[in-house]
Amino acid sequence: MTAFLAYTVIGIATGCIYALTASGLVVTYTTSGIFNFAHGAIGMLMAFTYWQLTVQNGWPQWLALIAVLLVIAPALGALIQRTLMRRLYGASISTTLVITLGLLLAFIGVATVFWDPGEPRSLPEFFAGNRVKVFSIFVSYHQITMITVAVLVAVLLRLFLFRTRIGTAMRAVVDDPELASLNGAAPDRVAMVSWALGAALAGLAGILLAPLVSLDIILLTLLVINGYAAAMVGRLKSLPLTFAGGLALGLAEAHAIGNLPPNILNIAKPALPIFFLYAVLLALPQARLRVGRVVNTHRAPRVASLRESLVAGAGFVAVAAILASVLSPGDLFTAGQGIVFALIMLSLVLLTGYAGQVSLAQMTFVGVGAFAMGKFFGGGSFLGIIAATVLAGIAGAIAALPAIRLQGLYLALSTLAFAQGMSQVFFKNTNVFGFGGRLEVKRPDILGVSFRGDRAFFVLLCVTFALCGIGVLALRRGPFGRRLIAMRESPAACATLGLNLTMTKLAVFSLSSAMAGLAGAFYGGLRGQVGLNDFEMLQSLVLLLLVSVAGINTVTGALMGGLTFGLFPKIQRSLPGIPSLSFLGAGLGAVALGRNPNGWTSDVGPRIARLRKMLRPGDSGTQDGREPEPNVAPAPEAVSSAQR
Repeated sequence: MTAFLAYTVIGIATGCIYALTASGLVVTYTTSGIFNFAHGAIGMLMAFTYWQLTVQNGWPQWLALIAVLLVIAPALGALIQRTLMRRLYGASISTTLVITLGLLLAFIGVATVFWDPGEPRSLPEFFAGNRVKVFSIFVSYHQITMITVAVLVAVLLRLFLFRTRIGTAMRAVVDDPELASLNGAAPDRVAMVSWALGAALAGLAGILLAPLVSLDIILLTLLVINGYAAAMVGRLKSLPLTFAGGLALGLAEAHAIGNLPPNILNIAKPALPIFFLYAVLLALPQARLRVGRVVNTHRAPRVASLRESLVAGAGFVAVAAILASVLSPGDLFTAGQGIVFALIMLSLVLLTGYAGQVSLAQMTFVGVGAFAMGKFFGGGSFLGIIAATVLAGIAGAIAALPAIRLQGLYLALSTLAFAQGMSQVFFKNTNVFGFGGRLEVKRPDILGVSFRGDRAFFVLLCVTFALCGIGVLALRRGPFGRRLIAMRESPAACATLGLNLTMTKLAVFSLSSAMAGLAGAFYGGLRGQVGLNDFEMLQSLVLLLLVSVAGINTVTGALMGGLTFGLFPKIQRSLPGIPSLSFLGAGLGAVALGRNPNGWTSDVGPRIARLRKMLRPGDSGTQDGREPEPNVAPAPEAVSSAQR
């Protein structure tokens, strides 16, 4: 009984922090309509700032709390809303998710600049060393503080949102800012208040949680995933249900520690919030399709014809063959790595650029492909490439299936949970990469031709990318591609005309993950061996952000994004003072997407067209380098064409 009470108290205290974290997410989402993936990173920054003020600079705890929670955190939240989020009203789900993910990585990069990740740090508990006996167990003052603060915040939030004028205005603004402004609300000011409040709650949760875990940048940032699970219980609306979800998760974790055998606990404990999130997503009812909304105010880039794509592909392979004969082995490796990442990003062009579905687990599918290539058919067979493609495609279908009937946000959350779950359950399993944590992957022999040399393998990578690019463009021009665009622009119109959105999403997800698995087979062959650290979920975020910055609607954007990511290790060696350059660079680039969601490569076509027109004044022409797609949801007859 004593052990049961002890684990129950621990679970309630931890669950209160999860509920506190989730409450900040719910407040921001309820009042702005934007799911803030950077919520955990804000809490991490505030925890480190509090450590800097108290431990390093010697400030009293009460003064540091006032500075962080009442000044710094609200100012950061208001700044984020003022500079970024106010432009995103009416933007697509994929655009808002990518920008908040960019903030997450940017904050991680900023934190690594100010606080060396290799230096151990700890934050003392509140009232350290003091405890009180409750029944037969001792409860620390810090645990009592966590529970008291969480309950108090929940009650005050409920009263604030439903009993005050500003709270009512905050709830009204997200549904109809124009109507709310006619009734005396100031939408921009109300949104700033909500983001300031959300940032303060994130900071409070981070400060309370940091003494219980190591003060680690990545760990504190990713602990917000537990908050996602609690927020989903309340369906991002109900604070009482959110609080109950946080308590349920905290109690489940605590009693799992107390009752599971150690060998099972090592796997189950880190994966438990993931399973909890999956269970909640499965229990959610079918999402209602929204109609009559503008999802894209920028015209999509023009799609190349078959002739243009064949010529461009042949030219690309020819240039690659020339480069292979002149580049050094080190440069060949760097360029080959860029092509592999470009192939992974090409899978995101199909999934996110065309279909509007966000995946945060693309590197997980790459890992599945690399595993299949190394384990099956001797590790260097053409059949291994096929196995990598098929197995990754199946994994993608499994990842998407739980939430594929729901809207884009829930699908993105399910892929995030899948990536974290695979990292804990699959990649860290000694049966996957062995006790050394590394798996050897050979370069393939195809139809009796060996591609194990550096130059031959580089040309093979470029040929594969060219063929996949031609195939993706062919899909885009065909009926399936038109169906994807129609689904992205107006799911309601597609459903009204009888298109099966669930099967369309499942098909595009499987195709995209299969392409990522193909890239994984080449990724392993390029490096010679792979390990669990190669397929972390944060790497998937970097890939998504870089291809979004370059142009997630184009094959050129995938190529440019991949080459940029391939160059990051070289640039990193030149800038040792920025430990997480890829995070910082991708994050800062992604936050600029509000101005041009199609990426910087989308401007290349129109500029070439304008230059061509200047060189040939007599040719009036009508082509501007962009595809004349509508700015709003397509008309029913357009969707009917996609259906045919």
